Amino acid sequence: MDVNAIATPVSRVSEEPQPSRLGKDEFLKLLMTQLGNQDPLSPMDNQAFVTQLAQFAQVEQAQQTSQRLDALLMAQASANQLHAASLVGKDAVLEHGDFAWKGEPDGVLLRGDLGREAAQVTAVVQDANGNVVRRALLGAKGAGPFEFTWDGKNDRGEPVSPGDYAVSFTAADAKGEAIDARALTRGRITGVGFETGYAELILSNHQRVKLADVLRIAEAG
Repeated sequence: MDVNAIATPVSRVSEEPQPSRLGKDEFLKLLMTQLGNQDPLSPMDNQAFVTQLAQFAQVEQAQQTSQRLDALLMAQASANQLHAASLVGKDAVLEHGDFAWKGEPDGVLLRGDLGREAAQVTAVVQDANGNVVRRALLGAKGAGPFEFTWDGKNDRGEPVSPGDYAVSFTAADAKGEAIDARALTRGRITGVGFETGYAELILSNHQRVKLADVLRIAEAG
C-alpha cells in the first residue's frame, strides 16, 4: 500500500501577520459580519444586539483610556529626563566604597556614615582581589557622615600600587555593640545617558549609576 496515498495533507499556516489584540475596528467588523449573516427568519434578539453595542462602547472606551495612559507615561518619561539633565554639575552621593587610587600625594578622601554615635570606628581598605591592605582605627565618631583620608599605604607603611580599591567601615559603641556603618562615594555628575531605556547619571570617573542608587544630590564642592 502506498503510504503517501493515504497521508493526510498538512495545511499551510498563513504567514500574514495576525492582530495581537481585538480593537474597536475589529469588534465592529465582527458585529457587522454577524448582522449580515444572520438568519432572516430568526433575527438577532434586540436585547442581544443592545448588549453587543454596549460591549463595543466599552472596547472603545478602554482603547481611549489606554491611549491616554500611554500619553501620560511618555510625558512622565520626558519630565524625568529633563529632571535628570538638570543634575549635571552637581555631586551624587552613593552607598558603596569602590574607588580608584591614583597615587595622589595628599591621599584620597573616603567617606562613611554612622547610624549613631560610635566609640570606635575601623576602616578596612581592600584591593581588587579582596585582600586587606590597610586596617585603620579612626577612634570615636558622631552619628552621621564622616571622612577618612587614606595615604595610599598598607599596614606596613609601604605605598601600594595604583588601581581599584574598596573601603568598608565597622563601628561599635562603648559596650562593644555593633553600629550600622556604611561607606559612601561622592562623584561629580558630568552627563546623563538614556541608552538603557532609563536615566543613568555619568560621573566624572566615567562610572554610570541609576538614579535609584543615589542617596542624595549635593551642590558641587
